[in-house]
Amino acid sequence: FLTQFLGAFNDNLFKNALVILITYVAAEKAGYNPQILVTLAAGIFILPFFLFSATAGQLADRYDKARLIRIIKAIEIVLMAGASIAFFLENVWLLMTLLFLMGAQSSFFGPLKYGILPDHLRQDELIGGNGIIEAGTFVSILTGTILGGLLILADGGLAWVSTFVISVALIGWLASLKIPPTEAADPNLKVEKNFFRQTLLMMKESRQNEDIFLSIMGISWFWLIGATFLSQFPNYAKATLGGDEQVVTLFLTLFSIGIGVGSLFCNKLLKGQINATYVPLGALGMTVFMVDLFFASQADFPKPVDGQFIGAIQFLVYPGAWRILFDLSMISACGGVYIVPLYAILQSRSEVTHRSRTIAANNIMNALFMVAAAIGTIVMLKLGFSVPQVFLVVAVMNALVAIYICRLLPHALVQSILRSLLQLFYRVEVRGLEHYEKAGERAVLISNHLSFLDALLIAAWLPEKLTFAINTHIARAWWVKPFLALAETLPLDPTNPLATRRLIDKVKQGQRLVIFPEGRLTVTGSLMKVYEGPGMIADKAGARLIPVRLDGAQFTPFTRLRGKVRVRWFPKITVTFLEPVDFKLPEGMKGRKRRRRAGEQLYTLMTEMLFESGPYRQTIYQSLLDAASTHGGQHTIAEDQDFKPLSYFQLLVRASVLGGVFAHNSRPGEKVGLLLPNSLGLLISFFGLHAYGRVPAMLNFSTGARNVALACKTACLNTVYTSRKFIELGKLEAMVEAIQKENVKLVYLEDVAPTVSIAQKLKGLLTALFPETVYRRRVKTRRSEDAAVVLFTSGSEGTPKGVVLSHQNILANRLQVGALLDFGPTDVMLNVLPMFHSFGLTVGTLLPILSGIRTFLYPTPLHYRIIPEVGYNINATIMLGTDTFLSGYARFANPYDFYNMRYVFAGAEKLKDETRRVWQEKFGIRILEGYGATETAPVLALNTPMHHKPGTVGRLVPGMRHRLESIPGIDEGGRLWVSGPNVMSGYLRAENPGILEAPEGEWYDTGDIVTLDDEGYITIKGRAKRFAKVGGEMVSLTAVESMLAALWPEAHHAVVTVPDPKKGEQLVLVTDFQDATRDAVIRHAQENGIGEINLPKTIRIVNQLPVLGTGKTDYVSIQSMVNSARENA
Repeated sequence: FLTQFLGAFNDNLFKNALVILITYVAAEKAGYNPQILVTLAAGIFILPFFLFSATAGQLADRYDKARLIRIIKAIEIVLMAGASIAFFLENVWLLMTLLFLMGAQSSFFGPLKYGILPDHLRQDELIGGNGIIEAGTFVSILTGTILGGLLILADGGLAWVSTFVISVALIGWLASLKIPPTEAADPNLKVEKNFFRQTLLMMKESRQNEDIFLSIMGISWFWLIGATFLSQFPNYAKATLGGDEQVVTLFLTLFSIGIGVGSLFCNKLLKGQINATYVPLGALGMTVFMVDLFFASQADFPKPVDGQFIGAIQFLVYPGAWRILFDLSMISACGGVYIVPLYAILQSRSEVTHRSRTIAANNIMNALFMVAAAIGTIVMLKLGFSVPQVFLVVAVMNALVAIYICRLLPHALVQSILRSLLQLFYRVEVRGLEHYEKAGERAVLISNHLSFLDALLIAAWLPEKLTFAINTHIARAWWVKPFLALAETLPLDPTNPLATRRLIDKVKQGQRLVIFPEGRLTVTGSLMKVYEGPGMIADKAGARLIPVRLDGAQFTPFTRLRGKVRVRWFPKITVTFLEPVDFKLPEGMKGRKRRRRAGEQLYTLMTEMLFESGPYRQTIYQSLLDAASTHGGQHTIAEDQDFKPLSYFQLLVRASVLGGVFAHNSRPGEKVGLLLPNSLGLLISFFGLHAYGRVPAMLNFSTGARNVALACKTACLNTVYTSRKFIELGKLEAMVEAIQKENVKLVYLEDVAPTVSIAQKLKGLLTALFPETVYRRRVKTRRSEDAAVVLFTSGSEGTPKGVVLSHQNILANRLQVGALLDFGPTDVMLNVLPMFHSFGLTVGTLLPILSGIRTFLYPTPLHYRIIPEVGYNINATIMLGTDTFLSGYARFANPYDFYNMRYVFAGAEKLKDETRRVWQEKFGIRILEGYGATETAPVLALNTPMHHKPGTVGRLVPGMRHRLESIPGIDEGGRLWVSGPNVMSGYLRAENPGILEAPEGEWYDTGDIVTLDDEGYITIKGRAKRFAKVGGEMVSLTAVESMLAALWPEAHHAVVTVPDPKKGEQLVLVTDFQDATRDAVIRHAQENGIGEINLPKTIRIVNQLPVLGTGKTDYVSIQSMVNSARENA
């Protein structure tokens, strides 16, 4: 880069110094017409490109390009020394001779400069590389031209010019020594001495590839325009505008900067793609501004008085001057957009062994066009044309060329215009476009379908004309016709096998196909039913699938979501291309079964796409800000039992104010305890801590004083925030004492409120008006891998552990669930599960609030009579629960209480068949059972409306991987290990307070024994810890409990073990069914073919089974109860 920069700098310093010397001094002394002499100088410099380029191209292909560059730069030093002598002599013809030799040196350098780029750059870097080279070239032209113009007429200017040209040539040679060597492209090439014959041969070869030839013609036309403008700037400034050399320099500056800006901007537009998308637009832009330049030049400008011309400052005083400067800037900027892709096409599509000769052929054609420009300009000037009229003639000719290009590349023209409009209105961000090229020759693009803009968004950014498969009825619509200029369309009729066959044939022929697998616009905002067609096409055509995720278009008026989302005219839209995927179906599978498998695999791929392209690599608070921006600050988002709705804006204000208090008493990244029930106070406190970069530690008050105190110690908490009213109502005074004994400061929110000043409230208000800016300044480090929350395991099987979940863990799980379900701002979430429970936090609170869903926070799940009434009053559409809680609601609810309910999710414990049956019969609601763990934030698997199998916990959510570890003695299934972005950062243990214990490797051991069927549905057999070894056989305690639930469905049962001297272990049933007998258990087992080994040997009847606050059975208390009774027996 430096070598070519300095070379171009020297060429133009010398050339412009010569032109200025001729125009203002030497021509008058020698009696020549300066206009003719300046034009002649331009022709002399260009002529060697025509004469010597053929030989230059052969040498560049024959030898190491780096070595040739060093030789040429050494010759430049000699030529510059000769030029210095000619300047001092002020001999016009000697200077013209040296100008010719400089042109010859440059003609040998040209094939090397452009030919060496593909040797050192990847293909996707060529656009950027050429953009930098073009920008550098014209900046060097600018600086060289400015210095040449400023120095040549100054006192001692000849000495300064001479010093500069020799010094720069020397530095350029030194820089060339650092250029990495290249292999000779064609070391056996015989250099043809007859340059005329070789020139004709190269021109003939260049015509064999239409893309290359058209690129050469396009580049040459650009240089005809550029040569005309650059050569006529002195005449234009002097004769038309009455300007001196400063005005000339101003024009050259703007023109060069414009080319540089356009060249770099082109790389940003194309993002590394090599195509001619913006070439037509660049050509049209140059035409428009050249025509305007002619009319702008008709303004009244001063005539020179006594040979005195106006300088740049005086010129800028005239109103018409700014219009001229704008036109010149835009002509050159459009030229940069026009020229860069053509150079990249020329380099990338030339054969490696002939690349330099192809570039040489281009240089020859460039020279021919520039010589033609020089001759044509001389003729027009001789005929009395003014310089503005010359520019107008060029503009008219360029208009014809632009029309030809548009006819040649109608797709590129429409695409460039469409892309510009979409970028202007929707600030479209395209990600992963490099994946498009990786797919190979045969590819099918599959995309979610949000709006009528979707096809335009995809077609506008892809480098080739695509084929879109569209519904037969839509294909007949009038508004589809204009789209045909951008893409081909083929009707897709699912009932017609021949239509599918045509699509398969198209893909086999290498035509890339775009299909929307949903077959219709979404009316939910989420993924709808997916048809198997695209999968079958990819399978039969041997093609790869490229998933394309569209986002943001659902908020435009061009959707079918009015009334369901906040519609606005110009939302930001993103288009994400994901890695291409091989689509393989099992061999031997045929017919309907094969089509069904294709549909399932395609649906899985689409949900994976929705998840992977989602924004989970950010912080939770940033997601809140995004949600507020998307749904509007006044959108009501939360409510609690006080029935005082909270909007996004109010949440941001209050979180900022309360978070400021928290921040005053803590350090960034510090863990701060929250001991509160579900309420707006807890929600605001949670986000208040996040607003200032603190980490909430959600204390599980249902586990008792000892465990809460232990949790404070484990997480190294210094401060815990709670509510005096909550402590009194919950009778948690003993818990307060236990916390304070750990030297933890307990702060009541009731005491905080009076301390908040008006200034703090105003600050919170201002923060909510500019939340993004304030958040960036307030929290300097915002990594998605950082801790977001500390939760504590329920202790159902031992001492509670602290589970540290990162922002990424929680947001990934939110998006994993969101990819499988359709929900939106019209839904209402009834969350009765406490936020210290991962199910209640992620799924019950953060998922809805970050998705614009109004969320009602109820403080306890145990109010079986009240909660159904609440659901009825708030028109709830979604709720969560454990089997225990859902069973309780079903007993007390009116059949109409859940009239508006769309989704009911069950988790944390096994859903009993009886609970499922009651909800279906009484409310007409199908409970969707899921599976998870605190350590996975929490959801691992989920049944959905589209993929549901009773008795299972559904299929793994997107982004999860799994493996099964075999367990001795268990023939069916294995121990489940999972990996994914929602797997925790690690544990905090009581024995190592504050020390994060990260999972080993990337896998998490769930401790559950499961089976997976062919469709991926998971059935939980039980906890690995909840298997007993009876007489050498492994017995699932969970399976025994399920058997007992079928026998006595209205009751609750827990099975634990005690040592047995003969069989190793024996089973003990603890139940609240008052009439339970072992004889009844034996009869039921015999009727259902269940072996005696699975039957409890002892039954203990209690009034109520111990239950944790999360709804899980408290096995630790039950085991302790059984052990105590056995010891006292």
